[in-house]
Amino acid sequence: MGITQPDSKTLIDIYRKMTLIKTSDDRVIGAMKAGRMQMPYYSARGQECIPAAISTLLTDEDYLVTIYRGVHDMLAKGLPAKLLWAELAGKVTGSCKGKGGPMHLTYPSKGCMVTTGIVGSSMPIACGLGLAAQLRGEKRVTVANFGDGASNIGAFHESLNLASVWKLPVIFVCQNNRFAEHTSYAKGTSVAKISDRAAGYNMPGIHVDGNDPVAMYHAAQQAIERARSGGGPTLIEAVTFRFNGHLIGDMGEYIPKAEYAAAVAADPYPKYRSWLIEHQHASVAEIDAIDAEISAEIDEAEAFAMSSPPPDAIEVKRDVYAYDIA
Repeated sequence: MGITQPDSKTLIDIYRKMTLIKTSDDRVIGAMKAGRMQMPYYSARGQECIPAAISTLLTDEDYLVTIYRGVHDMLAKGLPAKLLWAELAGKVTGSCKGKGGPMHLTYPSKGCMVTTGIVGSSMPIACGLGLAAQLRGEKRVTVANFGDGASNIGAFHESLNLASVWKLPVIFVCQNNRFAEHTSYAKGTSVAKISDRAAGYNMPGIHVDGNDPVAMYHAAQQAIERARSGGGPTLIEAVTFRFNGHLIGDMGEYIPKAEYAAAVAADPYPKYRSWLIEHQHASVAEIDAIDAEISAEIDEAEAFAMSSPPPDAIEVKRDVYAYDIA
């Protein structure tokens, strides 16, 4: 397996996905503050690089399982912004008819299998999807996203062990944003690096700067090639930082002010934008055009969500059993 450098087209695609994630997140928070939307919302602002880089290496056939802080993962993998916004707004035109909200998103046609609200449950689900692909002789891989806090629960250890024993085509991606809900990493985790835990399950453990798109691309490339070729699972620890509290409304007083200020000063989004221009992967005009295109896409998504109707009461009884209730 060789590491290849991403070309300009891929690097720009990563930027496009990061812009989509950031723009949508900023606008969702704005809509909530204005009272146009009400929900529990877990912002992934600051973590855009991770799914943006990974998704450029995946196909529509590959599976994604993520957690409640996973809107960015779903957007990067292909969940249309219009369906996302309608779902967040609780409208019938949403990806789950407005019944799932931000913690239960799905869009199987792009491999976006499930967003789960249970901490760490992405991993055993991913093992099931990986086993299904293996039994069918398919080359598809499954990415399981989770946070640093989830690496301390039983599902993490059980899933890594099972995936290693059966050589499942699963990539376990820990988006280590340094705070498990309100608990700092040092106060809740016994190892210096979560990636070190991979050794206990006989799989590679990759520790990577999750705010560096190129480094993230290389880490994902190794893991995906290994899984797709039958080599088995990999644990990736992508170190990042969340710019908002655990959920909107949490002011984050538990985050040291100096640590927060340093993270914001190193915001990966404007840093990557400047890097693309400096290294002549894109011109200022090309980047500005992407920004405008994404802004218009989110305008359309928001208008679609706000103008869509809520689900009928009968929907409470639908999608529960294998057959529909008239």
